[in-house]
Amino acid sequence: MSAAAEDHFKQPGWFTKNVFNRIVAAFTAMGLSVWGSRVLEVRGRSSGQWRQTPVNLLSYDGERYLVAPRGHTQWVRNLRASGEGRLRLGRRTEDFAASEIVDGAEKAPILRAYLKRWKAEVGVFFEGVGPESSEQQLIDIAERHPVFRLQPSSR
Repeated sequence: MSAAAEDHFKQPGWFTKNVFNRIVAAFTAMGLSVWGSRVLEVRGRSSGQWRQTPVNLLSYDGERYLVAPRGHTQWVRNLRASGEGRLRLGRRTEDFAASEIVDGAEKAPILRAYLKRWKAEVGVFFEGVGPESSEQQLIDIAERHPVFRLQPSSR
């Protein structure tokens, strides 16, 4: 991965951080999924403390994925370091193991499916690339948007 891609991170705006994410997290905590939303819990790299953030869980082609529309965020770095986490929807918690997909050609159809589902919410972070974009356009941005395949935890 290039250094430029690793540094790619789009900071959420005030409204997103203080209003939108909190509303989605509150609904999700009550057990109401907003288009597949979950609360991701992953241990911090340094502190070891559980960190929470709302995410969109994508089911695609019989697998489940987390896509980072904002790029290489703290949750992405923490998930890379731990390789595991949990998803919460209301009182239900699901442990998972995560493996990052790094090949752009493998990520392209997953990114397309993610954008088909959530373009209205996250499209601004994909620099004009959308679900109708060419395979090559998706491959070109893939490095800036981490994707993790989730499997049930063996714990």
